[in-house]
Amino acid sequence: MSQHLPALCVSRVPIFNHLPPADLSHIAAKASMKVYERGQFVHRAGDASDKLFIVHRGEVKVYRLSDHGKEQLVRILNPGDFAGEMALFSATDHDSYAEVMQPSEICTIYRDDVRELLLKYPGISLHVLTELARRLGTSEKQTAVIATASINQRLAQYLASLAEQESSDSISLPMSRRNLASFLGTTPETVSRRLGEFENAGWIQQTGQRKITILDMDALLGG
Repeated sequence: MSQHLPALCVSRVPIFNHLPPADLSHIAAKASMKVYERGQFVHRAGDASDKLFIVHRGEVKVYRLSDHGKEQLVRILNPGDFAGEMALFSATDHDSYAEVMQPSEICTIYRDDVRELLLKYPGISLHVLTELARRLGTSEKQTAVIATASINQRLAQYLASLAEQESSDSISLPMSRRNLASFLGTTPETVSRRLGEFENAGWIQQTGQRKITILDMDALLGG
């Protein structure tokens, strides 16, 4: 595998990409790259959390399992995304699963190496804290919505949040309907049925499995 891949990997991550090329090269020297096939796990619940991992190519699903074995999606990681950040602060075990959704290239940096980098480049610490705050906010919002909102409200609010992120009423679902159902705490059949109802009401227009145009945002959120 090309020695340049770790450099490309770290250069696309928001917590590192603000650094000059020479510093990126120093970080890349501490990273290692591994190829995963679909269905393989980067880690499982109970595995030691001792490294930061970064998606260079592909897609990784991070999820938890309930006591009854029901999957609860936490997030989908795409190129440039990272996980394992809790390893930076304490020795702990993973409480989630990271499953590869398509052939992927993942680079990893061990905890001690990352801590050394945080001391040498304080700016990285601020970027890590910013990302952790964003994830905490997203997690708290997701928990509150699942606990208090109907599935119609959960789905409508999710579509509205995508439209806000993309600054467009024409959006593309970043995950399959099965994973979206897991994220929202429902079933794929319910997601498809509710989207059909939204479309029949004239609130959205669907194109294929992923493309959605929001036609009436007020009605969607009010429905």
